[in-house]
Amino acid sequence: MDSAENTFPKLLMENTRRYGKRVAIREKYKGIWQEISWETYLKKVRWLSLGLREMGLKIREHASILAENCPEWLYADLAIQTLRAVSVGIYPTNSPDQVRYILDHSQSKIVFVKDQEQADKVLEIKSELPLLMKMVVMDMKGLRHYEDPLIVSYQDVEDLGRKVEERGQEAFEGLVRQTEPEDVAFIVYTSGTTGPPKGAMISHKSDIHMIVEGLQPILHFTDKDFLLSYLPLCHIMERNLSMCMPLVFGYTINFAESIETVPQNIQEISPSFFAAVPRILEKLHSAAKIKLENSTRFKRFVFRLWEPVGIKIAGYRMKKLPPPVVWLLLYAMGYLWSFRPVRDKMGLLRCRCVMSGGAPIAPEVLAFFRSLGVYTVEMYGLTETCGTVAGPHGIVKHGSVGEPCGALEFRLAEDGEILLKGGSVFAGYYRDPEATRDVIRDGWLQTGDIGELDENGHLYIVDRKKDIIITSGGKNISPSEIENKMKCSPYIKEAIVIGDARKYLTALIQIEYDNVGNWAQNKKIPYTTYRSLARNTEVYELIKKEIEEVNETLAQVETIKKYKILDKELDQDDEELTATQKVKRKVIEERFKEDIAQMYSATEPLQR
Repeated sequence: MDSAENTFPKLLMENTRRYGKRVAIREKYKGIWQEISWETYLKKVRWLSLGLREMGLKIREHASILAENCPEWLYADLAIQTLRAVSVGIYPTNSPDQVRYILDHSQSKIVFVKDQEQADKVLEIKSELPLLMKMVVMDMKGLRHYEDPLIVSYQDVEDLGRKVEERGQEAFEGLVRQTEPEDVAFIVYTSGTTGPPKGAMISHKSDIHMIVEGLQPILHFTDKDFLLSYLPLCHIMERNLSMCMPLVFGYTINFAESIETVPQNIQEISPSFFAAVPRILEKLHSAAKIKLENSTRFKRFVFRLWEPVGIKIAGYRMKKLPPPVVWLLLYAMGYLWSFRPVRDKMGLLRCRCVMSGGAPIAPEVLAFFRSLGVYTVEMYGLTETCGTVAGPHGIVKHGSVGEPCGALEFRLAEDGEILLKGGSVFAGYYRDPEATRDVIRDGWLQTGDIGELDENGHLYIVDRKKDIIITSGGKNISPSEIENKMKCSPYIKEAIVIGDARKYLTALIQIEYDNVGNWAQNKKIPYTTYRSLARNTEVYELIKKEIEEVNETLAQVETIKKYKILDKELDQDDEELTATQKVKRKVIEERFKEDIAQMYSATEPLQR
């Protein structure tokens, strides 16, 4: 079938015919990996979709999913789409008020929830949701005594669909055939860094077009790939990797037991492809550095001996040049003695590609993975373009997000803003024509990101247009580049550079609690909490040294003159971070305005 005529439910049926009993999904349950075939995948979606139709879900109505990553998330997503209704994902970490906003704004008739914790959120706000008909609970543990008529068990909906199927075998196939490529398949709510979340409407046609014409020439997936699903499924990147792309390419998805077990699960399955937001790769990078520092003197010596060889070989591979034989021999020795054990410990032994996306990342972090022999790329995308704009098509360059993908027209405005047009641009923001007109002008999507192209057409992201700092001296500075350099330190978890309309730059720092705590224990420095550690004089000296090292790599106007270690860890519950761990700059600057004012009133450089 032509990809332009496909929908995700049609692809599910096609893959079931092609792969049958082959494994489509694995789930870690009570310590054992359970396997789910393509046949079972289709059967679960069939029963659920027929059950939802009996419950009254109609074409173009909306249903939401509020749950951690699990197979039932995918079944619900595709069952909703099969009815030509629209699926809406909600972050499981959202507060009841945030859940209320999305259920209300999306006008959802049905909401799927994972368990009692999520069900309680919905029950708390149900009086404000007059359109909500039913709440389908996947795991009824702890809810059996609830008598609220809103609640129906997932199993009951499935059983209802099974009974409908017994009455007529063709009902489901007829529903699938009626799905249209132009239908809105799902709505992805943006993370809301600049205000209330907006619902980006994504059609089957747009997303499949981006996967086939935009992503595949860059990442080269096959049905032999196997990935770990751990990022929130309501985020466009994980939605594509765990639901959409397996239907296009036929690869296997593995669901972790929980977000806490992800490092262990990576080691267990050693995925062939590993996608992450920068915070995950920064954490893996800093953990590896700390482990190396805490290892024996011999192991540290061996890694430092072979690291330059890994960097040299990575340079050849990034340029698509054959390395000289002598370097290949040295690399083979380095791989045996150093790189292979490190990759094995990280769970990346069989990984053919590591991909960073979702936000800018320091090139130094990616260089570390490349030095281990892992093909590592940074890509750039937006929810509004089905998750992809650019990626390396051949040569990989440090700091570049690759070349613009073939699924979109690309150009830079006079001020450097990235503008996009094409079949993979979203269908607009749901119930927000003003915001849609704001972002699409004269047919071009205004990304809000400033970019630069080099002589070979490789794209470099400067920063968000609204985040560019203009000092009182008139200098334009990109804060994200400086922040990412600081976050290369294993002791700095988050850095927020301040300086707009001011004489010099300062920074708010959140320390990496585990790593700094480990350092403090080795130094026999007593502490009890994050706050007591953050206020320790010796910790301030440690961070001062890290910032001074970064300052040596920056132009004078970009250097951090003063800093403040935050007394608390930034938290999504306090609305300081988005669900994807991006900093909400305006919230931070308002919440810590007294600390910022103090940095601009004190006189000493790198002031406490």
